[in-house]
Amino acid sequence: MSHRALVILIFLLSITGPAQAIQPDEVLNDAALETRARNLSRELRCMVCQNQSIDDSEAPLARDLRLLVRERLTKGDSDQQVLDFLVARYGEFVLLKPPFEKHTLVLWGLPPLVLVGGLLWLWTRARRHGSRHQAPDALNQEEQRRLSTLVDPAARDH
Repeated sequence: MSHRALVILIFLLSITGPAQAIQPDEVLNDAALETRARNLSRELRCMVCQNQSIDDSEAPLARDLRLLVRERLTKGDSDQQVLDFLVARYGEFVLLKPPFEKHTLVLWGLPPLVLVGGLLWLWTRARRHGSRHQAPDALNQEEQRRLSTLVDPAARDH
């Protein structure tokens, strides 16, 4: 019975969506503006949590940023103007997906380089490990004779 309950619990947890930190008092009355605000909030990094978007974070700074995004949208800013404003204020670190530019090349290029380097290291290690475990050379006549005396007690008498 407990195994079945565990499976059901895992299933129910897997179908739930991510928790949203948006408070009811933050939601805009205009559905189109709210949709834009939510989309922008998913693109912005919480400066406190650093691995969450401001849409998911419950940090007070994330709430302030969500309110700021909504304020800028209600004043008529485009999505890009809101992002530009926040980047000017907090730097490109506020973006969860920084743009692919010359100064962010290391940021974008380092993960693939580490992956390729790790695969090359594993490949060379596997080759070296495989070469160490090759079949030994055949036994010479003296070794054959000694082996037969150890294995076959009748051969010792000869």
